[in-house]
Amino acid sequence: MSDFTVHTIDSAPEESRAILEGAKGMLGFVPNLFGVMAEAPAMLQAYTTLSGIFDKSSLDTIERQVVLLTVSRLNGCEYCVGAHSALSGFLGVPEDVVAAVRAGEPIEKPRLQALAVFTESLIEHRGWAPEADVAAFLAAGWSRQEVLEVILGVGLKTLSNYVNHLASTPLDDPFAAHEWERPKS
Repeated sequence: MSDFTVHTIDSAPEESRAILEGAKGMLGFVPNLFGVMAEAPAMLQAYTTLSGIFDKSSLDTIERQVVLLTVSRLNGCEYCVGAHSALSGFLGVPEDVVAAVRAGEPIEKPRLQALAVFTESLIEHRGWAPEADVAAFLAAGWSRQEVLEVILGVGLKTLSNYVNHLASTPLDDPFAAHEWERPKS
């Protein structure tokens, strides 16, 4: 469904322009995801605000990217897997961690693997992760606070994944080297 507009700062509704300008100032360009979300200023504001809140969680940068990439892979979001793969590189996430999450393979670091497995459980069980999965996550050294913060990350990525599914958002040129195709079932 590619009948959604990828807005520029000039074509976006007035209420979205400041956020788009801020993104351009930080990244040097307006991500196509933001351009699509700009059609609904409340959506763009919600997504960027929630993203800022997730950044303030107790999860570190690498851990947050593991959650975001895992959700995007499981939801089959080609845009978000590509974009977060590129952003992960800029943020210092080890390449082997990104490659493992993209492929759905085990991460060598047990704590990060437990995070990816728990995130997968939340997605696969639509929030009703089995108690054994919660217990395994906690046994790996995570806390109940982090259980809730993973849910925050799942909610954040679900917003963008669903927008991209409906809008067929094209991957931005700066992310193109990290293009990903969801496996065909």
